[in-house]
Amino acid sequence: MAKFCLLSLSLLLLLNLSFAQYRQGQCQIQRINALQPQYRFQAEGGVTEFWDFNNDQFRCAGVAVFQHRIRPRSLLLPSYTNSPLLVYIVKGRGIYGITISGCPETFESSQQSQQHSQEERGQTFRDRHQKIGNFREGDVIAIPAGAAHWTYNNGNQELVAVVLQDTSNIANQLDQNPRRFFLAGNPQRGQEQQYQYGQHGQQQFGEFSNVFKGFAVQILAEAFRVDQETARKLQGENDQRGHIVNIEQGLQVISPPYSEEEQQQYGRGNGLEETICTARVRQNLDNPSRADIYNPRAGRYTTANSLTLPVLGFFQLSAARGVLYRNAIMSPHWYMNCHSIVYATRGEARIQIVDHRGKAVFDDRIQQGQVVVVPHNFAVVKQAGDQGFEWVAFNTNDKAMINTLSGRTSALRGLPVDVITNAYQISRQAAEQLKFSRQETLIYSGGKSYGQGRKKLPKRKPLEKTTGLRDHAQIRSDWICRLSAHTKWITPARNPNFEEEAAKEKSTGSARSSTAQSQWIHDAGMRDHAQIIGSSVCRSVA
Repeated sequence: MAKFCLLSLSLLLLLNLSFAQYRQGQCQIQRINALQPQYRFQAEGGVTEFWDFNNDQFRCAGVAVFQHRIRPRSLLLPSYTNSPLLVYIVKGRGIYGITISGCPETFESSQQSQQHSQEERGQTFRDRHQKIGNFREGDVIAIPAGAAHWTYNNGNQELVAVVLQDTSNIANQLDQNPRRFFLAGNPQRGQEQQYQYGQHGQQQFGEFSNVFKGFAVQILAEAFRVDQETARKLQGENDQRGHIVNIEQGLQVISPPYSEEEQQQYGRGNGLEETICTARVRQNLDNPSRADIYNPRAGRYTTANSLTLPVLGFFQLSAARGVLYRNAIMSPHWYMNCHSIVYATRGEARIQIVDHRGKAVFDDRIQQGQVVVVPHNFAVVKQAGDQGFEWVAFNTNDKAMINTLSGRTSALRGLPVDVITNAYQISRQAAEQLKFSRQETLIYSGGKSYGQGRKKLPKRKPLEKTTGLRDHAQIRSDWICRLSAHTKWITPARNPNFEEEAAKEKSTGSARSSTAQSQWIHDAGMRDHAQIIGSSVCRSVA
């Protein structure tokens, strides 16, 4: 008996060692690429696009990524997965349901709403089901492993949702292949008709189907107490619609208005009443007023983690939403405790990722619809292009931590000046400048290093050719205004209240309040004194 236990223990240690070596081998990345979807599955009501989860980047992070495009009045059929999902709504709106066995059916229709449909049968029926939620653009939604869920597009435009599946999550007791188990329809039918990318993808993604299909019809009829014809409908043998189906008459379900649900979502709790049945699973990341970091000259950064969305603590996942204005920079940084999967939602940016050897494993532009994986501890920097850059990042830790290389909270800021002086072999003055050069924390307004060189300044008009209606000071003010407008020194901050404030000032003819003026000066921390004065002169002249 003792020998048997010893042998079992030895085998267990050997298997764990082999698995650890396998996992380490997955992250021996020599080159990172910006990836696009590789596999496409067409259905009646939309399409699902998959990134190749066998790519080294996704294997290293232990995730899979795919994207749903659902047409108006179309339903993504109910299904469940072998690992948790984190969904970000790129475009559109709709409703969703997450069904967890044992949770109460708290949504119930009134008798009047069902009276018309039931009067022919002469009976009363009240529909009951588990809670349904609304979502809109910018929402992030957490879906547990093994929980049946569905989505319906009740808007007027295409619904686009990008999904991260954490295949390495502890909730997944199978292998690291993403698996989806459908509860209706015939998902393979649409895939077989529209498959375009070769046999490799078909073998990997052609495994999902309707789970009822494998049961005997007689057993299904007994289990549900229905006739065999209805049992065959459960299997969907003759269903040609695929995994996303059209509902021409619209979906009739019980759902609260979005505004009422929004109040419930952000209501205060005492930390004790939230269970898996009542857990809040949705948070919006697009609202500028909820940004964690905001720079009116550069952009904003918003996070959803287990502190703001507690259910993420069960999944060990989090998300972040970033917006960079034209040529703005996100400070060089690294993730201390997670991988980060970056999906570009709008615009483009130059991204550099550096490994422990000091080698840039990625130095390229990422565009809308592309995905880049930033491995754990790899240093990364982002600079937006001329059209700005927006992205969502899925992180493999519910409390993702960033350590910056520049800025007020950076690693260099925490070092003594003498350490910096000797480490970089620079003077003490240069070390002080390096340490205190940036007062911002994470997002900076950038120059022209992203694109081509600076534009040439306009030629200054000779003073003698200007009209005599202005004195010398007015001419200088006009020159400052033209120069500032050209170099974007006084371009209004991109915030949702700016246009409203400007219209108010124009109608009243009054100058900015002292509070607003001080805010402008505070926001202009990267401009020198002369530039601030020039901006003030321009506003007074206007």
